[in-house]
Amino acid sequence: MARRSGVSVATVSRVFNTPEVVSQHTRQRILDLAAEIGYLPNGSARTLATKKSNMVGLVWDTDHRRPGWRHPFLQEILVALKTALSAHGLNLLMLAGHDAAGPDDGQRYVRAVRQHNLDGAVIIDNGTRDPAVLALVEAQVPCVALDLRVDGPTSTYITSDNAGGAALAVRHLVERGHQRIATITGPLRTWPGAERLVGFRAALAGAGLPLADSHVIEGDFYLDGGHAAMNRLLALDDRPTAVFVAGDEMAVGAMRAAQAAGLRIPDDIAIIGFDDIEVAALIPPGLSTVAQNKPGFGTAAAEALVAMLHGGDDPPKPTVLPTTLVVRGST
Repeated sequence: MARRSGVSVATVSRVFNTPEVVSQHTRQRILDLAAEIGYLPNGSARTLATKKSNMVGLVWDTDHRRPGWRHPFLQEILVALKTALSAHGLNLLMLAGHDAAGPDDGQRYVRAVRQHNLDGAVIIDNGTRDPAVLALVEAQVPCVALDLRVDGPTSTYITSDNAGGAALAVRHLVERGHQRIATITGPLRTWPGAERLVGFRAALAGAGLPLADSHVIEGDFYLDGGHAAMNRLLALDDRPTAVFVAGDEMAVGAMRAAQAAGLRIPDDIAIIGFDDIEVAALIPPGLSTVAQNKPGFGTAAAEALVAMLHGGDDPPKPTVLPTTLVVRGST
């Protein structure tokens, strides 16, 4: 390339790495020649020279025992994240949850970031506060976490108004005349699971309604978990007339359990979910739910990370996305 253009190798490098230091005439001549011969700069060499890879690591450790990558809520976030990062010239590299080549010393993600010279990381965690995830924050890798509270000089997080959304659901059920309202929670080790239970309890208390301990069943955000939890509620002597389910996939399982027991939804039991995944509008009679801004998660995460990569000393403030009530046939 340098020989064809009649300039030094260093000048060619500057055109692709620091174009502002090259005259417009020379820069355009080299770019025209590059387009003509199909030349692309060597990515590995550029990374070594600039210490930037234009790549972001994705830590997607939802739960090794569950097919978390198939969860529809997470898929929509990932598409939006990829699209938003691409608009800034950044690519995603999924990091392995287990480092088979190294010791399990809690540094596997830090090693991966350094090995690939990644510019930062986006974290989707299972709520266990994995030491390997926390090590990224402590190593001051630019990080944005989704639904996981992280605190560091180069980290921030994106979440929904989980408590407020749960309260929306409860108030809707109360307005429909329900007084025995139960909940199937998400895993309480997770921030969303715990916050939605907080909002549920607060809204019931605000309405002056009691809550029996037996009307709180911990779930797992998955279809089978919702089915099993609903069967436990249906077996109670004081069976609830309405159930707030803290995740739509669980809510679909709960609806199936109620229908299998011969109950009519919403006449015999009302069910409302959380997320507004695509199937919520498709399963009969249509699942009422609290909608999260799923594309907003991915876009906000990308924008926060880009701001850290190109901004000042302080990380962006955490983002709390609003939730909205979507009423369908199940209530």
